[in-house]
Amino acid sequence: MGAAQGLVEGAVAVASPPLIYERLVRVINDPRSGSGDVARVIGEDQGLTARLLRTVNSAFYSFPRPIDTVTQAVTVVGTRQVRDLALATSVMTMFDEVPPELIDMQSFWHHSLACGTFARVLAGHRREDNVERYFVAGLLHDIGRLIIFLNAGARAYEAMDRARETRQPLFTCESEVLGCDHAQVGDALLEKWNFRGAFRDAVLNHHRPHAASKFPAETAAVHVADVVSNALSWGRSGELLVPPFHAEAWEVLGLDSALLPILIDETEHQLEAVLHLLGGES
Repeated sequence: MGAAQGLVEGAVAVASPPLIYERLVRVINDPRSGSGDVARVIGEDQGLTARLLRTVNSAFYSFPRPIDTVTQAVTVVGTRQVRDLALATSVMTMFDEVPPELIDMQSFWHHSLACGTFARVLAGHRREDNVERYFVAGLLHDIGRLIIFLNAGARAYEAMDRARETRQPLFTCESEVLGCDHAQVGDALLEKWNFRGAFRDAVLNHHRPHAASKFPAETAAVHVADVVSNALSWGRSGELLVPPFHAEAWEVLGLDSALLPILIDETEHQLEAVLHLLGGES
């Protein structure tokens, strides 16, 4: 067993993906199911229902008319998009036991939500069909760091001290101290959850987007979003420095660099709404 898998095996509290997500996947994959069936699954979780309706009625979407029911939300937003939003809101409740002396969880989720929101904005400008996939990939990109904080607190301290003293990126020091970095741990967690595709590619390769094999656009978007979020101090996930930027990631996205101020403005507008709705600093 590798170092990353070993850390994940010790994280009993997060050994399984959120149950609501698993149920939604089963319903969506059933050819006999429709939006009403998806809405019924969500409707059984009052907290998720309330969060979903608040989210779709916020500046995150800016729909012209109020969305009053879950069925409406599923119809307007889309079944897979709602599934991904359900995953996002559920994952944020799973890490209550991370030691506060290691990380400020409000600041961690602020950074994660900022990265997800910026990736979503990038996807929108690329006219992608499911921009929520980009949002969730960005939200999950540093989830491996929470596993490290939960299961290897002393070595996490050591890695952070080394990063501070040497001025190296924290993920480099994680590899030196732990034998793996948070991206590899995050990938191992998603593998345990039986996830495939864009989420795993983006989480594993967000610091090395050139290595993305099947989902280069999602990975590039998360990489760019992570660098920008760190540069603008939109929360912190433990990294003291702005991670190295790989210019080829911007080339993969195929967007004009002159758009950057517009992308940042759009992200700040959406981020304010999503921070209020899903958590993080106000």
